[in-house]
Amino acid sequence: MSAVAAISDASADGRSVTPCKDRDASQLIDLFDAMNQAVLERAPNGSFLFKNTPAEWFRILSKEAEITDGRIELEGHSSYLDHFLSDATQWWSEGGAGWLHSGTWLEADAVGKDWPFAARAISRHGNAMLIIECVAEDYEAQVQLLQAAREHLLNEELLEREVHRRTAAIRQREEEIAIRLLAAAGMRDEETGSHVRRIGLFSATLAEALGWDAARTADIRVAAPMHDIGKIGIPDAVLLKPGRLTQDEFAIMKQHTVIGAKMLGDSDIPLLVMSREIALGHHERWDGSGYPQGLRGEEIPLTARIVALVDVYDAMLHRRVYKAPIAEAEVIATMTAASGAHFDPALFKVFLRILPALRRITASVQE
Repeated sequence: MSAVAAISDASADGRSVTPCKDRDASQLIDLFDAMNQAVLERAPNGSFLFKNTPAEWFRILSKEAEITDGRIELEGHSSYLDHFLSDATQWWSEGGAGWLHSGTWLEADAVGKDWPFAARAISRHGNAMLIIECVAEDYEAQVQLLQAAREHLLNEELLEREVHRRTAAIRQREEEIAIRLLAAAGMRDEETGSHVRRIGLFSATLAEALGWDAARTADIRVAAPMHDIGKIGIPDAVLLKPGRLTQDEFAIMKQHTVIGAKMLGDSDIPLLVMSREIALGHHERWDGSGYPQGLRGEEIPLTARIVALVDVYDAMLHRRVYKAPIAEAEVIATMTAASGAHFDPALFKVFLRILPALRRITASVQE
């Protein structure tokens, strides 16, 4: 026989547990007392009969309700318990199986201290039973656990913020180093300074549209401006020549891709690895007619394909020593015609979709 069934049988005549002389029942009463639980049976009139001696803490829950012949009216003293008893009454009438749990709630004593309680409604042998317990120790342990978890999450959040802050600072330093490296290479005049900044922002915007994560997007923002770093090795007579280059001069100019790759090579730092593949591959073409390796299609690293697009877009839009600026409508028409030959056609579609964002960047980073 279960503990609850034994108690129910012991009180079938409606008497309190006090007259019960059965040894097993007495042991069960002692057990419930030791477990700090109040066990009650619901009478037909809605009152409750104690099946064990109510602990002192029960007064906090029942306030000043009178206990007469082991009976008590529970309703009207705790709004939370009233709601639970309403649910329990329906549950008992429907013959609910197992038990109905109230969850933990708090009641304040006379001095304002909160006490946590929990209740279970059960049904055994046709008797509606209610078990109420003061769960102070468990509740305190749960609160401490939750507080520890909260502090852990706060510390994690603070740590994450610090990581983001430091990462942003590192990115800023990396970008500044890249710009200063370009300046040292003689590439930091008003024209190319604005150009390389726009290339970095254009590339990051396109990468973000492709679904890249934040770290890789930040890498290409810093790496893309170094696409022409190899021009440090190109003579001024070729590099700064106004107008078209001769065939021999163009052959010299094409070497800036190889020079840049050598400058940025031999590193396992992700940013420099990306910078190298951009420097080497941003003049490759989708149809294989580019340089220096004549790569075709997806043989060309995606980073290089991205920079190839935005580099041509920006170079055509702005004045250079060898050309006047071109209107955007004409630039887009020319690039559209080159999609699938010069440019990755799928990437070009994404490029067209983000043109409004690129225009905003252009407006904010002027020559």
